[in-house]
Amino acid sequence: MKPSTLTLKAGAGALKFVKTQGFDSSSIGTIAGASGGAKWLVLSQLDRAILANVVPKLDGPVHLLGTSIGAWRFACYAQNDPLAAIDRFENAYIEQRFTAKPDVAEITAKSREILDLLLGSGGVDEILDHPVFRTHIMAVRSRHILASDTRWLLSLGLIGAAGLNVASRRSLGLFFERALFYDKRDLPPFFDARGFPIQKIGISRGNLEDAIVATGSIPLVLSGVRDIAGARPGVYRDGGIIDYHHDLPHSSQERLTLYPHFYDRIVPGWFDKTLSWRRPAAVNVDRTILVSPSPEFVARLPNGKIPDRTDFVKLTSDERIAAWRDCVRACERMADEFAELLEKDQLATHLQAL
Repeated sequence: MKPSTLTLKAGAGALKFVKTQGFDSSSIGTIAGASGGAKWLVLSQLDRAILANVVPKLDGPVHLLGTSIGAWRFACYAQNDPLAAIDRFENAYIEQRFTAKPDVAEITAKSREILDLLLGSGGVDEILDHPVFRTHIMAVRSRHILASDTRWLLSLGLIGAAGLNVASRRSLGLFFERALFYDKRDLPPFFDARGFPIQKIGISRGNLEDAIVATGSIPLVLSGVRDIAGARPGVYRDGGIIDYHHDLPHSSQERLTLYPHFYDRIVPGWFDKTLSWRRPAAVNVDRTILVSPSPEFVARLPNGKIPDRTDFVKLTSDERIAAWRDCVRACERMADEFAELLEKDQLATHLQAL
């Protein structure tokens, strides 16, 4: 079977490993989830297939690396009933509605409301105590004028950061520091990630929800989260600003990373989306398996694209909700093909070089 809905790519180490030894779910040590907002809806069925066909075979501990919407997805993965959590999240996310011209406060309040539904009554404790998964969330702590929620100051700071980033990605360290909220039970392969100033904060019952909100707090769209428990004083924002698609060590040398992703490419930072030459270090993705929707499949989705934030502006609420639900239904086929590849042990046959 040649999958028509999926693109499967692997870093050099993962490609060699799977081609010679086959794919075994117990070899997975990390599952990665990128920033992307509404794009996550193209993966919600694939997430269900992973939870049904891969997760029961995992040999823990397995690290969940998430920024922005990736961290929200993994807050579902690490609950006792992850499929029910995804159902709650998906329904709340799709059905959200706003006034004609929502401000930052309205969007931020809606974000908190959706998180409450996602977590349910016991989600926080279940995530922190999960026997297999170790949840790690990457946000950023804003520096200088980027700590302001005054719109013109924040805009000015973002323009400066974007401009300097063209010349050097490391210049983002002048504006932001990484904030890794990590599960202290087992340190992840990216614990000592280099290239940017980094603050490391143990996840606790007192900061997990704020960390999840912070990593999804897109500047100018949502308010930053101020003074998170256990972290340095300051304003925390979307982790995708530096780690949009995770240009940091995904895996240990002995394990593989499974990366369900919106695209068949990895863009290091939020400001790199238009910089075609900006790519992740090969060593960071060496043992990574990237699973994404094929371009042909995406072309057949409603409106010929993956859902994104522009749908809130370009479509009425009813049109957006209908299109997003149609997308989720269409993606059942992608999930079925992934499950069939695993069942027939054909993943290795279709892997391309990442």
